[in-house]
Amino acid sequence: MRNNIVSVFALVIFAAIAYTVYAKLNAEGQFAGKLWKPFVQADTWTEFIIPGLWGTLKAALMATLLALLLGVALGLGRLSDHWWIRLPAGAVVEFFRAIPLLILMFFIFQGPPTIANALDREIPEITPFLAVVFGLTLYNGSVLAEIFRAGILSIPKGQSEAAYAMGLRKNGVMRLILVPQATTAMMPAIVAQLVVLLKDSALGSIIAYEELLNKGFNQIKSQYGNVVASLVVVSIIYIAINMALGHLATRLERRSRRSRKSSAETLAPGSVSAAVGMGNAPAPPAGTDTGGL
Repeated sequence: MRNNIVSVFALVIFAAIAYTVYAKLNAEGQFAGKLWKPFVQADTWTEFIIPGLWGTLKAALMATLLALLLGVALGLGRLSDHWWIRLPAGAVVEFFRAIPLLILMFFIFQGPPTIANALDREIPEITPFLAVVFGLTLYNGSVLAEIFRAGILSIPKGQSEAAYAMGLRKNGVMRLILVPQATTAMMPAIVAQLVVLLKDSALGSIIAYEELLNKGFNQIKSQYGNVVASLVVVSIIYIAINMALGHLATRLERRSRRSRKSSAETLAPGSVSAAVGMGNAPAPPAGTDTGGL
């Protein structure tokens, strides 16, 4: 009963806030038909929305591929037996996870030219596209590294101990035993991070990268003055893309679990920090040749 009363009370407050916002925007004419008319014109889509959507998808796809590769390399590096691999990999992960993504994009876009001018040197031009892609890659690659490490550490120790007892080296244990099982457990967290990557590409509009927010909102509302209409259309496009990614992740996880048994628990997006707190990967039995990662 208490939950129902609180829910009704919260719903009434939300409805009151929503109506107040609607009434204010309606009084300023933001819901007038003329402000929505541009979105039924073909040139609005061909000149603004479609090029902006292509810019978003292009940057997100490129950054996704690079971030996955970087995440795998750093994640395996943090699980290495050699300190001269493990410590630098950990330092890189912690450093780029701690930097706000927008500051990272700004530094990549403006830092090298500024340093080159101070040293009177010439360097290749850093375009907004490169700044967005490299910023997304460094930040999300570092986060994905922790997801990969958490997924591997979530496999029960008995799996690796049995593999070592059969004579497998560490490379074989990783490749044949741990990684295939961890992939299924990591899938929801990986896709959740890729959704974040796609949404974070909108930060590129601040450094003049022509993506969906810049072309589909900033430029359209500057030309037609339809702030609400532009926000609604752009938001619907983002929601549709992210829902498609989520549906794809669900299908991949179900298919993977049907085709491959895994002893690992599925990693929720918020469970990575807990999983990586379990310690290092299980050590091989004494006398076993690990082959050294």
